[in-house]
Amino acid sequence: MENRSLSVVALLSLLLAQPVVTLAADAGREAAWQERLGQATAMREESQDMHRAAGKLLEQKNLECAKEFLVNACRNEAYQAYLKTSREARRLDNDGKALEREVRKEQAAARRQRVADEAPQREAERRERQAETAAARQASEHKAAQTRTDKARQAVNGERRKAREAEKLRRKQAEHEAHAAEMKRKAERRADSEARRRAEHEAARAAANR
Repeated sequence: MENRSLSVVALLSLLLAQPVVTLAADAGREAAWQERLGQATAMREESQDMHRAAGKLLEQKNLECAKEFLVNACRNEAYQAYLKTSREARRLDNDGKALEREVRKEQAAARRQRVADEAPQREAERRERQAETAAARQASEHKAAQTRTDKARQAVNGERRKAREAEKLRRKQAEHEAHAAEMKRKAERRADSEARRRAEHEAARAAANR
């Protein structure tokens, strides 16, 4: 267990000791992505501005063409110019969308690569947590077993103490009973002796009166 913990710690130390240049590279790549996404947004916004401006210009040209001699030819020329601008705006919008998709694709690939690169570290951390959990569980089980042992020892000691106290009480009661019995026998002997003495005294008096 100790050797495995040391190997896990060593692996974690190795994985965590990443060069600062790697972090700087990640930050630079993220900044480049944000810059390109900003470009994509700007391209799409410019496309919308071009489309709106082309529509307004077409309306204006149509009004101006109404004053021309060749109205249809004028309006057709204005519409062709509108179509050209619209195609350019659509191309710019598509380029913006393509640039955004490209950046999102690169970001997704980078996330997948980061997950793959961090897998050993996550596995090492998982093994470390597993080892810590196992050690904590073992310590808890040992403590619980020690608690049970202590309680069992305390119970045995308690029973022994109760047995000693009961024996002490039994002896004390026996001594008390023996002492009471001895006192009773002494009293009985004194009573018998007094009765004999009185009987002898009465007999002597009776003999003297004859």
